[in-house]
Formats: sequence, C-alpha cells, structure tokens
Amino acid sequence: MSDQIKLDLVILWHMHQPDFRDHASGEFAQPWVYLHAIKDYSDMAAHLEAHPGMRAVLNFTPVLLDQLEDYADQFATGQFRDPLLRLLAHADLRQLDQAGRDLILTACFKANQQKLIDPYPAYKKLLEFFRLAQSHGDTGAAYLSAQYLGDLLTWYHISWIGETVRRHDAIVPGLIAKAHGFSQDDRRQLLEIIGREVCDVIPRYRKLFEAGRIELTTTPEYHPIGPLLLSFEVAREAVPGALLPESPNYPGGRERVQAQVDAAKRSHARRFGRPPRGMWPAEGAVSRDFADLLAQSGCEWIASGEGVLVHSLQKSSGTLPEPPGYLFRPYRIDNGQTAITCFFRDERLSDLIGFEYAKWHGKDAAAHFIATLEGIAGKAARGERPVVSVILDGENAWEYYPYNGYYFLSELYAALEKHPQIVMTTFAQLLDAKHEPAALPALMAGSWVYGNLATWIGSPDKNRAWDLLCAAKRSFDSVIASGQLNDREIELATRQLADCEASDWCWWFGDYNPAESVMAFDELYRLKLAHLYGLLKLPAPGELDIPISHGREDSEATSAMRRAS
Repeated sequence: MSDQIKLDLVILWHMHQPDFRDHASGEFAQPWVYLHAIKDYSDMAAHLEAHPGMRAVLNFTPVLLDQLEDYADQFATGQFRDPLLRLLAHADLRQLDQAGRDLILTACFKANQQKLIDPYPAYKKLLEFFRLAQSHGDTGAAYLSAQYLGDLLTWYHISWIGETVRRHDAIVPGLIAKAHGFSQDDRRQLLEIIGREVCDVIPRYRKLFEAGRIELTTTPEYHPIGPLLLSFEVAREAVPGALLPESPNYPGGRERVQAQVDAAKRSHARRFGRPPRGMWPAEGAVSRDFADLLAQSGCEWIASGEGVLVHSLQKSSGTLPEPPGYLFRPYRIDNGQTAITCFFRDERLSDLIGFEYAKWHGKDAAAHFIATLEGIAGKAARGERPVVSVILDGENAWEYYPYNGYYFLSELYAALEKHPQIVMTTFAQLLDAKHEPAALPALMAGSWVYGNLATWIGSPDKNRAWDLLCAAKRSFDSVIASGQLNDREIELATRQLADCEASDWCWWFGDYNPAESVMAFDELYRLKLAHLYGLLKLPAPGELDIPISHGREDSEATSAMRRAS
C-alpha cells in the first residue's frame, strides 16, 4: 500500500432484537435478548475495552434497549417475566408442572450444535439422552429426571456465556469442570452472572462513548422499514413488477415514521446523554422521501447497502463510474432545502465477516481482511482517501465462529489499531473532518439485502401481513378520532401499534425460512395485532387466527442473517 495513501475504515455493528414481549400476558415469548446480552453484547464491549486504539460505531435500537432495561428490572426485583429465567431460578425442579418440563426440553437445545453443544461432552450427552427418550415417546420423556432438567438448563446457559466472560469469571470454568449434578446453588450463581452481564450492557457502552472511543447511533424506535411506511409503490423502484398489498398504502404512514424517528432520538438522548448524530435505518432501507424526512429531523448521516448505491448511480447517469472507487466515498443527498450524508456498505468485506471468516483461523482471517483493505488503498488514485464502510449484524455471526469470534476479533482489532495507514474512525468523525461527499442526484429505494425491499413486501404472505396491519391501523385511527380512549390508553395502543410496524415480522415470512422460526414469529405477530385490537376495545378479527406463513421444513437458511447479494 502506498505510503502516500491512507484509508478511513468505519465498522458499524448493528445490535437489534424485536420486542419479544407478549404485552397481553407480560411474558417474554423468546429469550434471545438476554442470551445475546450475555454472549455478544458483553463480548463486543470487552474487545473494544481491550483495544483503546479501536474506533467503531455501535447501533442500538430503542426496542432492544427497552428490553434490556426490562431484564435489569427483573433481576433487581427477582420477579422474572422470562419463563426460562424463572425456571433457572426455580427452587425445586421436582415440583415443575408439565408445561415447565416441556419448555426446558423444547428451548434448551435451540443452539448451534457444532459450536454451542458438541464442544461440551456433558451437554452433548444430554442431547443424546433426549433423543433416546424421544424415540420412546411420552414414556421415555417421563424418565428424564429433575436433575436432568437442571443440568440441561445449566448447560444451555453456560454455552451462551460470552468467551470474555468465562475467561474473567472463575465460576463459569468451575461449572464446566463440574459437568453434571448441578445444584440449586450452582444455578443461582449462574443466574447472578447473567444478571450482572445484562445490567452492565448499557453502562459499558455509554462509558466507551463518553471516552470518545465509539460512536453510538440508533434506528427508528421499533425498527420499521421507513420507505414502506411512506409508500408501498417504492418497492417497484428496484423490482418493477413487484406484487403489492391490496391496501394502496399504509394509512398515516408519514406521521408514524416521524413518530418512530422522534421516539428513537429521545430514547438515545435519555440513555446516552445526547441525541444521535446519525441513524442506521432499519435494514439500511432508504428512499428519497425517507432520506429527506431524516434530514429534516436533524440526522446528519445515514447508511445503506452497496446495491442501493449501484442502482442509484445507474439511475442518475445510466452507467456506473469506473469501479471500485465509487463505493469508497460518502455521498450527499440534497433536496435544495435539507441535505444528509449517506455512506454505503462494502458488501464483500461485510459478508466475509458475516459468513466466511467463521471457517478460517482467526489470525488468517484478520490478515486477509487487512490485506483486502490494503488492496483498496493501493488502487486509489493519487490524492484520494478511500472511505470503507463495513456494516453488519453484531450479534448473530459469532454463533458460527469458534469461541464466539474471540480470536478473530482479538487479532483484527490488534492489527487495525496499530496499522500505519488504516485509520479507524466513525461516521461522525468523518463529518467533523470535512470529508467532502460526492453528489448523489437520485436515491433508489432499497435496502442492504439485494439492493431492494423484496425481503419485506411483494409475496402473498408478506403482503397479507401488511394488509392485516393496514386494517388494524384504520381501526386505530377510527378509535383515536372517536375520543373513546384516555391518555394512558392512547399511549399503550400507540406503543403496541409501533411494535406491529417492526420490520422483523415480514423478514421471517417466506418459504426460504425454517418452518419452526416462521411459526414462532407468525404467532407472535398475530398475537401482537390481536392485543392492539384489545387495547382499542375492539374484538380481534377472526382472520388473525389463521397463520400467515409456514416456512419450509427442509430450509437450511439461518434467517437471522442474510447475504447482501
């Protein structure tokens, strides 16, 4: 790499979980928030803390932060609304009812077998016992004792503990060495570790932010696809023949998008001391109208996918500039009254981390990443300073890495913080450095997935989900206009509506996703819509009893992540 050329690298880790709470019952339907907290949020903070020369952008969605605070309250009060935590804290597992037994047996093998079960012989043996019992039907399951259930609960949570946690807390290695016969006191100690890690997530990242070592950003409150709330028609910009819902648009969509953006800014300021300077739109989904709205709301920058940039440049000039230089610069989107800077994700580098490097030795993967960056800088024209944006899920990839990505991230961060020509920075720091953006006359609607919006609209099941939501929104508008609800009731109904607007539900609908995952998200989405009708004091439509999507039994998709192209 030429001594004259430096390269600015921004890594954005996106942290998000949908609202897994069934607000009608007050219970958590899935445990993924606290499990990712003890594994991924803890580890990612620890790696940044261990490398003071690193800089990164961490994007936390408000709905995720809400749930982390909910869990912190559960640990503070000892009143667990998450069924699995309640079982882990249970004083005597011999007194469990059948529902409790079934939940342990159903939930505690939901893990990557190769990385989270097989490395532990005792946990693997529990799985073998379970399969043997299953082969004998209900009679076999009846032989699984309370001790078996306690050991399974304990191993499930041990396997989800982050690598940096187990390296700094002697209790976890002690439990691993014990292997079986775990006591109530063992489970209590494990519960205390889980509580500590969950409660520390927000303070740890705020401390890193206040030290100037990371930029913290956000996404509209419940992670909605903003362009689609504004217009269904924009789905046809990248996919001209896309099938659209029967409803012509989402009723009052602009007001709803604005409300979610404003709520996210308030949430961020309350938790981290000041409003965010930029936003990662949910799934990097943008449109010209949405970008203008964000600019008018005071956002200085947004980011999206490389496919969106390619489509936008082709629309602007009919052809692409000479590759790959067009990707490695910020762009200015200006409507004559407001403007916003947009950065675009390097699909190759982001997908290497998300999908490929898990198969590599950590040191080799880090060296390949560095060499790829050096290659980008080496091809830059004299006087240019490439800006490379690596943006991806900061949670789900690590489940496929050995040791939760510990060696890869350690090697990568160590190499990056001392590299003489790769400058670790943030989007806000680039703005402050007056890095001159190029003009982008047209912005095509799309997301980081394939450069379009087809993941969330355009198939019969996804469109039906939108039509159910549109019907609920029309009922919401009618009831609010009638004046039947008091202020508190309006607040609760509005929050539930925002939850139903989240992108996550349509993400999972489709026969390319595993049937079990589709069924879980389908059921939760319909429960949330039904609860919205209840808050509006209306009967839920009977069609909410009918599943929206079924997935496919033989699907091999992980679904929590997806390649960009």
